[in-house]
Amino acid sequence: MARDDNRGRGRKREDETPEFIDRLVHINRVAKTVKGGRRMGFAALVVVGDEKGRVGFGKGKAREVPEAIRKATEEAKKTMIRVPLREGRTLHHDTRGRHGAGKVIMRAAPPGTGVISGGPMRAVMECLGVQDVVAKSLGTSNPYNMIRATFDGLKRMESPRTIAAKRGKKVGELVTRRDDGASAPEALEA
Repeated sequence: MARDDNRGRGRKREDETPEFIDRLVHINRVAKTVKGGRRMGFAALVVVGDEKGRVGFGKGKAREVPEAIRKATEEAKKTMIRVPLREGRTLHHDTRGRHGAGKVIMRAAPPGTGVISGGPMRAVMECLGVQDVVAKSLGTSNPYNMIRATFDGLKRMESPRTIAAKRGKKVGELVTRRDDGASAPEALEA
């Protein structure tokens, strides 16, 4: 009889894929002054998402970098938010977000645009699963405030379905048909 020495502990199946992807946005070396001198540590900022409309961020501090990243990842998974996406690839509407001196603008984009965004905002958009977006940071370049401002804007995102439900109307009454062609300059000339 063949015996399995692992007995099921610590084995992963080959077809198993990770549920979330994570991006390390920023790592900072911090020092705490104590009686004997300085005690060094590390602070990590991590963004976690499932690429299907859920995203979260977390901070972690520890004496070693891997431990700080692990703590930040755990916090990020606990604080995830759901963001409605149009066609699973872009935002439903343009939005602004702010936190402290951090100000961001996020705009929906046509297919093929890609993620046009900088640094921390790019990590959030990739983890969220957005494929086409134009985003700009106007205020501070501090990654913590940029991420919080991005999340502030994403929390304001609402789908036409939720707006229609609030107003007691049908989605078709609210949303005009989006054409990929020119947007009615011919009507102005006539």
